[in-house]
Amino acid sequence: MGTNFQFSIFPGTTARRAGYGAGNFQTRAAAEPPCGFTLSCTSESKGFTLIELMVSVTLFIVVMLVAVGALLALVDANKKARALESVINNLNVSLDGMVRAIRMGSLYNCGGSSAPNPATGADCYLGLQRISFAPYGSDPSDDAERWTYYFSDGQIFRIRDGITSAITAPEVSISEMDFYVSGTKVRDIVQPKVVLVVKGEAGASEKTKSTFYIQATAVQRALDL
Repeated sequence: MGTNFQFSIFPGTTARRAGYGAGNFQTRAAAEPPCGFTLSCTSESKGFTLIELMVSVTLFIVVMLVAVGALLALVDANKKARALESVINNLNVSLDGMVRAIRMGSLYNCGGSSAPNPATGADCYLGLQRISFAPYGSDPSDDAERWTYYFSDGQIFRIRDGITSAITAPEVSISEMDFYVSGTKVRDIVQPKVVLVVKGEAGASEKTKSTFYIQATAVQRALDL
């Protein structure tokens, strides 16, 4: 009477010995090969496949490219806004100073540099690129004390005490500028008035340039009596 017993040779493989001491073994391979010879030991394997990993990395790259592009656009827009704000502030200060000086002055001469004939005046309804006037506190009869503003080569210049200087920044490119003057005849029923029209571009580079159009009005403060 023999004794049957089983022992394991490899994981998933069993060996059967029939008959105690008989010396003959019978082996039976399991339905599945050993764990070391398969890609997975169980049907419920964990982790990502290569395709899933490639899809995830591609989506991440696309999202990052879109986010970085939007960020760079915001930075460029911010730089443009700051540069334009600085240039426009400079232009506003220059024009405000000019309008204030014209308002406080007298004896406007549109297109000329000397004092006009009080009886006829020096109006210009069609607009000219130069104006002169007697500043506040000066001698109206002395042409050497007169101030002159004029437009040339894309900038606004001022002549004061014989010295010519630009009052606008190089980043401001003015394409058109005209002075419209009325009421310069002394003791008429019209108060002297100057309308200033300026058109141009502001910006340090092509990316930051913006077109502007400014109109300002200055009415002589001293009554024309």
